[in-house]
Amino acid sequence: METQRQKKIAGIIQKDMAEVLQRAATDGGLKGTLISVSKVYITSDLSIAKVYVSIFPNDKASELLEGMKSNEPLIKHELAQRTKNQLRRVPNLTFYLDDSLDYIDGIEKSLKGEENPIENRDLLAKRKKS
Repeated sequence: METQRQKKIAGIIQKDMAEVLQRAATDGGLKGTLISVSKVYITSDLSIAKVYVSIFPNDKASELLEGMKSNEPLIKHELAQRTKNQLRRVPNLTFYLDDSLDYIDGIEKSLKGEENPIENRDLLAKRKKS
């Protein structure tokens, strides 16, 4: 359960992180790429922030995520400059790819397509995890 303080700091980091990443992408020559921060989770001691990033188009997602991980100190410094009046210490950042939209899209495709497990019960056996 997140405390009110954790939620407030996560909101501040989410807003500022989205601006930092989007500006870095446009300055880096990726004009058609949309980077959004979908969720930020902060540990109870406020030392680590898990940043979930959604990237569109999806073909460059893993490449950009690796770039974010390698440039984490620079991103943390830019975030510290933006939040210096609100946070005493900026938490360590760990980046994750948010694939919830792909998951939802996969469910919709399977329900609309030929492989509908509701209509064809034989498909359920291969969908079960072993």
